[in-house]
Amino acid sequence: MTNYTAGTVKTLSWNEHIRRRPGMYIGKLGDGSSPDDGIYVLLKEVLDNAIDEFSMGVGDTIEVKIDNNRVIIRDYGRGIPLEKVVDAASKMNTGAKYDSKVFKKSVGLNGVGIKAVNALSEKFLIKSYRDGLYKRAEFSKGRILIDAELTKTNENNGVYVEFCPDNKLFPRFSFSNEHVETMLRNYTYLHRGLTIIFNDQPFFSKDGLLDLLRENVNTKTLYPPIHLEDDDIEIALTHGEQYGEEYYSFVNGQHTVQGGTHLTAFREAIVRTIRVFFKKDFDVSDIRTSIIAAISIKIEEPIFESQTKTKLGSKNIAPNSSTTVRNFIMDFLLKNLDNYFHKNSETTDILLKKILDNERERKAISGIRKLARERSKKVNLHNKKLRDCRIHFNTNKECREDSSIFITEGDSASGSITISRNVDTQAVFSLKGKPLNTYNRTKKVVYENEEFNLLQAALNIEKGIENLRYNKVIIATDADVDGMHIRLLLLTFFMQFFPELIRKRHLYILQTPLFRVRNKKSTLYCYNEGEKLKAIKKLGKLSEVTRFKGLGEISPKEFGHFIGDDIKLELVQMGKNESTADILEFYMGKNTLDRQNFIINNLQIEIDTVSLKAEK
Repeated sequence: MTNYTAGTVKTLSWNEHIRRRPGMYIGKLGDGSSPDDGIYVLLKEVLDNAIDEFSMGVGDTIEVKIDNNRVIIRDYGRGIPLEKVVDAASKMNTGAKYDSKVFKKSVGLNGVGIKAVNALSEKFLIKSYRDGLYKRAEFSKGRILIDAELTKTNENNGVYVEFCPDNKLFPRFSFSNEHVETMLRNYTYLHRGLTIIFNDQPFFSKDGLLDLLRENVNTKTLYPPIHLEDDDIEIALTHGEQYGEEYYSFVNGQHTVQGGTHLTAFREAIVRTIRVFFKKDFDVSDIRTSIIAAISIKIEEPIFESQTKTKLGSKNIAPNSSTTVRNFIMDFLLKNLDNYFHKNSETTDILLKKILDNERERKAISGIRKLARERSKKVNLHNKKLRDCRIHFNTNKECREDSSIFITEGDSASGSITISRNVDTQAVFSLKGKPLNTYNRTKKVVYENEEFNLLQAALNIEKGIENLRYNKVIIATDADVDGMHIRLLLLTFFMQFFPELIRKRHLYILQTPLFRVRNKKSTLYCYNEGEKLKAIKKLGKLSEVTRFKGLGEISPKEFGHFIGDDIKLELVQMGKNESTADILEFYMGKNTLDRQNFIINNLQIEIDTVSLKAEK
């Protein structure tokens, strides 16, 4: 037994605590490939301070530069009081946002954000310009290096922050311009009149959330987006032709990707308002299927469920207010959306037709759904199709963030993954043969087809992805023609009926090596022809080269290397200007000649790329 003495009780400095427990402050660290990786939280924490200045009516331009992972942010707000610059950057629980008169409806409230950026950066430089003077302080990993004297300046008021994330905490990281631009665009949608200049490219929004829908919706909309706003609330909504629901929610300018009390209230209020207007008790799913909407609210001293502020927990619109977030949103929609409906009969006619179409389809498959559920029980889902992970016997919700499910083809592949997987967090679903091509079919096919019905049940997504059982849904198929075809059919299924899995970044493709190159001393795994040629050159021409045709050919012992900590996953994603319908039509439609030419042209590009890598 380890001795428990006074010597074992330690008090960490503020920066050491952040560096030892970064996840408490910025979520997962990541390498920059995902928009919720820690380096973007660092960027956001600094930006939030600049945005709060704009929200208080000062500084309508923010400059952002990122070069070689060095970040520079310059705002033109009031500037930090010069005598408090060092404290604001390095003393926990220090900030002006505890005073709601100064920052009434800001994002950052805990006096932590910029300190976390400081502690997690190899270099952190801050300058505050205020009334002809400026203060400069420089840090490394939270330790102060330079505390300069006040100096005269001709610079405009505001704050300059420069930081480089620590390579030891963020190994092999890089900023994605796409992720950064998405973040900056969201800021401008929510703060009309604000210009953000990123690497000399300006971002500006004239119409707020309307611009957000215009630039992000990749499906045909049935009617012009409805745009409503008042003090502290703005909404934009329409319906499309896709299945599922698509929402963008914000609080005080913060993108709450996990929703929260405001999004729950909004979804409820939409249903109630439409029922009241049409004087009919429509089913919830008939109203909300295919909805595309954005909501932004501003409240005092919001309570988020984590430091990364991705889910709102506040019940009331202000600490001392009896008005709940739910009633605030409900009252706004019942009044303003109802007024809009009365004035725009063309929109309400289209909306009513969409609701009735959804109702007819739901009723048409209700009997099939009941039979499908009975069939699921008879097949004994958990024993024959799904090898679940232990995490689902634990009620700890945070654990589910680490959970994943592999969708495999055949018994051999599923057998290898099942043996080598982490049984706590990784589940396996085994397909039987090639799935059905669901292109241009209705959701009725999901219940008629046993494979898709069981897959839907395993993921628990029949009523939407709110109760999705796995954070990562991973398609794991062989690297041959049949495997590629199965992958395409699965992508078609998810894109057709559950596009929100893609939009919410839950769908992935497992990358496994195509080749194993080895000699008596070393073994190298290669994911393409170029890597194979390099491996042969490194290990010698007499090396043994094995081509893995199928996942079942990789031994369980080897497979453990490819689905463990070093797992290579390719995120399935769509560009914001890409239409779901157009993509499905191109890859699954009857345009055989166009598709054939596309394959031939891209095959030549791949051959040229491999040849170039081999030469190098």
